[in-house]
Amino acid sequence: MDDKKYIKLIQSTNIAEYSNIKGMIILKPYGYKIWENIKKILNNLLIKNKYKNVYFPLLIPKNLLNIEYKFIKKIPKELAIVKYTKLKMSNKTKTLKIDKKSKLNTEYIIRPTSEVVIWDTFKKWIETYRDLPILINQWANVVRIEMRNKMLLRNSEFLWQEGHTAHNNKINAILEINKIKKIYKKLIKNYLSIPFINGYKTKTETFPGAKKTYTFETLTKIKGKSIQLATIHFLGNNFSRMFNVKFVNKDGKKKYVYGTSFGISTRLIGSLIMIHNDNNGLLLPPLIAPIQVIIIPIINKINKNKIYSYIKQIKKKISNKIKLKIDKNNNITPGQKFYKYDNMGIPIKILIGNFEFLNKQILIIRRDTFKKYKIKFKNNINGKLLKILNNIQKNIYKLAKKNMYNKIKYIKTYKDLKKNIQKKNGFFITNWSIKDNMKNEIKIKKKLKNSIRCIIKNKKKGKCILSGNNTNNLVVFGKSY
Repeated sequence: MDDKKYIKLIQSTNIAEYSNIKGMIILKPYGYKIWENIKKILNNLLIKNKYKNVYFPLLIPKNLLNIEYKFIKKIPKELAIVKYTKLKMSNKTKTLKIDKKSKLNTEYIIRPTSEVVIWDTFKKWIETYRDLPILINQWANVVRIEMRNKMLLRNSEFLWQEGHTAHNNKINAILEINKIKKIYKKLIKNYLSIPFINGYKTKTETFPGAKKTYTFETLTKIKGKSIQLATIHFLGNNFSRMFNVKFVNKDGKKKYVYGTSFGISTRLIGSLIMIHNDNNGLLLPPLIAPIQVIIIPIINKINKNKIYSYIKQIKKKISNKIKLKIDKNNNITPGQKFYKYDNMGIPIKILIGNFEFLNKQILIIRRDTFKKYKIKFKNNINGKLLKILNNIQKNIYKLAKKNMYNKIKYIKTYKDLKKNIQKKNGFFITNWSIKDNMKNEIKIKKKLKNSIRCIIKNKKKGKCILSGNNTNNLVVFGKSY
């Protein structure tokens, strides 16, 4: 799917549209409902694992970033900064302008992420080992001023989930990371039907202030570009050292706290669109779809009342677990409705016309294969719908997985890597010595116009394509959005 078709699909399905502010979009009801479904699923998974939801301020005092900078020596970019509180009327232009007299004593950063403000707060919350672990989650918006914008994949403002944890030692922090990996795998594979490769980032790609960043990466259907779906950061005790967060252990000794953070965003909606599509539009996995079944009446003036009465009887046979909608709009033709709902990716259409009414049956059409099923009214309609929805969910994953794996290639030499990257996009997996090639990574990224998306530990050792030394590290090269 090229960029124009991608944007057109987002707009024609009423998922989102551009706002008048560069880099910021409007999530429309259909798009926001997809996000709400993702949010509900992940929220339930986190709550089952003892997480509690919180909300921290949108504004972060600049002095907290100064504390962070002293430790990580990286200047934050893409920030939106609040300096003033008032506007005034210009006598010359008769338009509003900033009142320079209203300059704040403290400058604030609009939240790009919340580690600094949360660890500054943990200092007040944590005193002894009894206060640990802390497992919190925040649903919020963040602002990172992007120069290269792409709707739902790269925006200056987006919605996200960020989890933050605090632990008494390294082992417990890593155990928590393993739990979050399982939660994200479940969300991405079982619900979003998205295949992925997961590993950890190189040092240059690791989140500033983290010891290690784990990532989930996938490929778009047509262009074969890489999309980062989720990240998990092992912070070690870096942030507790920054903000002097210590606890008294069972032996009465003061120790620094270990931490993690992790997140997903509305980029997942963009990923769904990029991965699950065909010539007829969007293919939404049923477990994430705002509407799972759409009933389309085929009526005329004579049979209208009979058809609607029959649909009421059918609706009674369908449980509330299935997200159902009946289209009673008479301003467009059935053909236009078919096109509209296929484009929106609604998993199942049910057609009810005169033929179905007279024969006491329904016609089911599944979106992924367009296979048709004629089901008698007396039969278990609800059970059949649930079975088809389950099959669609699995098939969508199967199609996406096949597409991704067709774009994965194992590379044995650097020459072969350059040759394949020039031909097409995809995942190129090769043996790579992290230690030997640390200095070469940025140069190679510029030269190949591909970056190392993640590192995967390999059981067998192989020869690094650059240094020739033995290594048990595989890296995945790919071109990202």
